[in-house]
Amino acid sequence: MAELKKSLGYGTIIAISITSMIGTGMFVGTAKAADYSGNMSLIGWALLSLMTIYIAYCFGELVSMFPSAGGVYEFAKQTYGRFLSFMIGWITWLVGNITTSVVIVTALSFLIPENFTLSFFPNMSTDLISILAAVIIILILNYIAFIGIDSSAKILVFFAAVTLSVLLVVLIPGCFSINFSNFHPFFFKGTNVQNGLLIFAGMFIIVETYFGWESATFLAEETKDAQKVIPRSLVITSIIVAVFGVLLSVVTLGNINWEILKLSSTPFHDLSVLFYSERVWEILSVSVFITMIGSAAGGIVSTPRLLLALARDKLFMNGFADIHETKKTPYKAIMFQTIITIIIVIIGFAEYDTLISMLVPLALIMYISVLLAVTILRFKKPNHPRPFKAPFGKIGPIIISGFFIAVITAWILEVADAINLIKLLGSFILFGVPIYLLLMFYYDPDVIIKLNDVFAYFTLLFERILIPRHIDRRIFNHLGNIQGKTILEFGCGVGTFTKELAVETGPKGSIYATDVSYTQVKIANKRIAKRGHLHVHFIHDIHQVNRVHHSIPEVDAIVSIGMLGYLQDIRKVLTEMHNILPENGKIIFMDYIDLFKIIPNVSWLSHEDGLVALFRDCGFSVTFEKVKGRFWNYLFVYGIKTDQDVPFI
Repeated sequence: MAELKKSLGYGTIIAISITSMIGTGMFVGTAKAADYSGNMSLIGWALLSLMTIYIAYCFGELVSMFPSAGGVYEFAKQTYGRFLSFMIGWITWLVGNITTSVVIVTALSFLIPENFTLSFFPNMSTDLISILAAVIIILILNYIAFIGIDSSAKILVFFAAVTLSVLLVVLIPGCFSINFSNFHPFFFKGTNVQNGLLIFAGMFIIVETYFGWESATFLAEETKDAQKVIPRSLVITSIIVAVFGVLLSVVTLGNINWEILKLSSTPFHDLSVLFYSERVWEILSVSVFITMIGSAAGGIVSTPRLLLALARDKLFMNGFADIHETKKTPYKAIMFQTIITIIIVIIGFAEYDTLISMLVPLALIMYISVLLAVTILRFKKPNHPRPFKAPFGKIGPIIISGFFIAVITAWILEVADAINLIKLLGSFILFGVPIYLLLMFYYDPDVIIKLNDVFAYFTLLFERILIPRHIDRRIFNHLGNIQGKTILEFGCGVGTFTKELAVETGPKGSIYATDVSYTQVKIANKRIAKRGHLHVHFIHDIHQVNRVHHSIPEVDAIVSIGMLGYLQDIRKVLTEMHNILPENGKIIFMDYIDLFKIIPNVSWLSHEDGLVALFRDCGFSVTFEKVKGRFWNYLFVYGIKTDQDVPFI
């Protein structure tokens, strides 16, 4: 099996972190913050800069403890347990995709002016042009993520160099032309509480500037000596970003009065024109665009590793754990990310303030969970090796978390539409709950049993949607004449197919019907008894996902509907089926695939060649058939027990 390639060092991790962390706030945030708190926004910039360095230490401690591709998810798994770690992973994944949307939308605003048209498509609106450009950018960046971490790293190093160069081009002349009178008055005429709320509200807008500590942690498995390299790189990067953030805010407010600045939608443009000219800005605007695309690229390259980690732990479709044989990248996770990011960009192609208001609360929830993990693990796992340790690890993360809660609270109090956005974000978060339950239904035997029990009567109500008549006919066509035969129905459900089997075998035959769900067996038994079929024997087997029940005698054929995808130890089950069948005895599996045409299949169920080899190893020769359905498709596996390598049935 292919593995992630371990090749990254200090330079590339620092470059990746810089591109991920320097977000849109550097280029538009100074004006947005000034609109809330004027010159007082400098306090916000200074406080966030100090905090970003401390948070880097916290991330550094955690990644030194758990250097795996899961990053934030891995920290949560070690701290909070399975469900909460999935939810934190889900929020982290949402944050990554929304961040990409924010950055790309902002980047295009620097490149594509208002009322821009294409000469060969004069009727195409500016928004549509921007959306098409965004889709192309997403495809290119995800291709960069696919081609391999070494190539991706080189490109991200280029983006980091452009980013720092663009900022220096403005900061260097700006530092020598500061008008200190612009900083007066510094505080608004109001109470300390009012001024404090305004400072916190301004910080809500600019905190996104510093987001991105998690990106490097996702690359831990691809970093040489990750326990040392990533923590140090995160601290170095955070110091660089903190210095640039404070300098840029001082230079901007020192050269442009805050009352004028707050009216600007592109303060970085205003500074550039002030120090140079519009012609120079035309060149710089392309560089700013490249810088922001670099920021998007950092997340796009690293975030698929989160899906890979979730899939490894069966908290996402395990196909996303597949790694490309030659590129050594999680290619299926990258393809899925491409689709979702395009959808979010199209849906979320809106005003910058709206996108930021969606991103920041989600991101702060994620970061609070990471910070508190440092404190919790200090008590929960005090003896776990910590090659890198954050100072004040028991109290510092709690203080920073409280600070972030204050930022969200101030934003809610100061922004009129904040509550509606919070409700929308709450729905995004809660959408992860049914996804978690669905995944548990796929992979966890205990959950499979419980849900089958809970939905037994629901299954009875919709049994002919689940097993249509034409599915019955296909199975019986392959079974042939089973009059007087002994049949194992491996997974009888509520007895939908058992009724048909009982008629086809006749009273001289025998049917052994097993199922993991006590309620479903009870329903099936009652239905069959009403019809007087005394030759059907029901067995409730809670371990059916791992075995064939020991009381099953030799049988002539085995039929299984909807169980193949749930088998936890398929090789053991097939071997035990082989032991109770005669030579040329038939097996027939029918399973549901492509659920609702969007949910990925269980990984091993999607690899036909691997399944053929597996059945062959267990003494069966099989063939496959896929049948289209309305809500899902059906996979049939027909086979016989044979010692010969028969090419087809």
